[in-house]
Amino acid sequence: MQLTSTAAKLFKPNVSANLWSQTTLTILRVTLGIMMIHNGLDKLADIESFARAYVEYLGLPFPIFLSYVAAYTELIGAPLVAIGLLTRFASLGLFSTMCVAMYHHISVAGLSLPYLELSAIYAASFLYFLVNGGGLYSFDALIANALDSASLSLKEKQIMRLENSYQAVEATKDESAVA
Repeated sequence: MQLTSTAAKLFKPNVSANLWSQTTLTILRVTLGIMMIHNGLDKLADIESFARAYVEYLGLPFPIFLSYVAAYTELIGAPLVAIGLLTRFASLGLFSTMCVAMYHHISVAGLSLPYLELSAIYAASFLYFLVNGGGLYSFDALIANALDSASLSLKEKQIMRLENSYQAVEATKDESAVA
């Protein structure tokens, strides 16, 4: 029981239970995930060129290997963020790749905003999802609820559109208490 309660906490989003905030966060999460996929595809299209231009330039070891790690982190992590499955774990990988990208941009062009802005926006967004999770419209929230039905409040369940099943269970409990 303690293990499932702990696991549920890993999946539970810690954001406000508000319909509009959850909707906009879901749109942001899906947009980020979809847009990030092409970065991984671009890296795989010419992995040697990416390794030379980015990884070797920074002096990191094993440039081809690290280039594949970055590409597959983006190709696997981005769809996970988009659907809200293992959001924190996927966001950690994506945040890390964006931090390396920001470091590269700073080492190439200094604090030039045109070079830095996109990777900084991605990094900040993935940091948000790393800290807060995927939100109530995610597979993570469904998993948290399945692992521990008390992990989400009534308001959170209502926002997830589980209120009908939750109210049916409560009504059954109330009827049995009256009888």
